[in-house]
Amino acid sequence: MDHALSSPGLGPGMFFLERGWLSANNVIFVDDDSAAIVDTGYCVHAEQTVTLVENSIGTRPLTRILNTHLHSDHCGGNAALQARWPHLQTWIAPGQLQHVRAWDPAALSYTPTGQECPRFHADHVLEPGTEINLGQQRWQVHAAPGHDPHSIILFEPQQRTLISADALWENGFGVVFPEIEGEQAFAEVAATLDVIEALQPSLVLPGHGPKFSDVTQALAIARKRLHGFMESPLRHARYAAKVLLKYKLLEWQQLPLQQVQGWCVNTPYVGMLHERYFAAQSLENWLGTLIEELVSSKAAAVEQQDGVLVLCNR
Repeated sequence: MDHALSSPGLGPGMFFLERGWLSANNVIFVDDDSAAIVDTGYCVHAEQTVTLVENSIGTRPLTRILNTHLHSDHCGGNAALQARWPHLQTWIAPGQLQHVRAWDPAALSYTPTGQECPRFHADHVLEPGTEINLGQQRWQVHAAPGHDPHSIILFEPQQRTLISADALWENGFGVVFPEIEGEQAFAEVAATLDVIEALQPSLVLPGHGPKFSDVTQALAIARKRLHGFMESPLRHARYAAKVLLKYKLLEWQQLPLQQVQGWCVNTPYVGMLHERYFAAQSLENWLGTLIEELVSSKAAAVEQQDGVLVLCNR
């Protein structure tokens, strides 16, 4: 999987690793004798994440992990990094510390989304309204609910750099998972976009996709998408269902259609979406429609002879 390590435009000792969509991007900070990483990717790429960190920090120890939120693509490398550097401290967004310490994969969203995350430990929380030293800079911690109710973003006011996680990408934002659960979270997405606009970042390091500097355009795209979801929650539900399936397909690369349908049947979030928004269709027919839409968008293909769903552009 391609990755990009870049420092131009960033603060001293700061590196941005752009990953594929299965693993969230990483931001690495180094100083004279220690290093930190923001977000750690998905578990199937954990070995690669360790190697990328080793190559980035040299002989320094990794002393801290910071997770913007605990979706599996942002913390799936935690356990491997903790095993490699046993003395590091892990900081997570507030609200789920008790679930991590008790290790409750249902409360942490891994069981509902049908995803995996090896057990890790957490030591501290990143409280909104506080600041934290990373590398040679001091970063503000801001709450960023919406995509995840516990998510935070990090902002460095001197160079006006924002680590936005999944609150803002260049072309949108992450699925609003609380809406799947029946919560009213679109307003929280709007409020988070307002927070980002008020910070006036000059450079954004998103959770997925390339870094970008046209924040005005990105906010306009995000607000247009949000307005569309608010006007038609069904549109968001369809988008969420396809994202869940496409994300799993990124992990599988290919799988027989029968097993794809079995995964969907056994994944609670997929079932919730069907029950809340698409119950007029049988589950089998609805899943067939999802697969057809992935194929028509050229995100996937079906090998008719073997009945295998295959990820396109692997």
